[in-house]
Amino acid sequence: MDNLGYLFAAYLVFWLISFVFILGIAVRQKRLEREVDRLRRAQESKETEELE
Repeated sequence: MDNLGYLFAAYLVFWLISFVFILGIAVRQKRLEREVDRLRRAQESKETEELE
């Protein structure tokens, strides 16, 4: 039963690392979505300028 503390610590570290990793992916995805929206707006603006 002495190793139960180590098991719990390893389990906790695993979930903390997993959470930080998933949070990092979510932040990068949000940043990419904003960049894609910005590029779409720039493209649409350029297309409307060409039509005028």
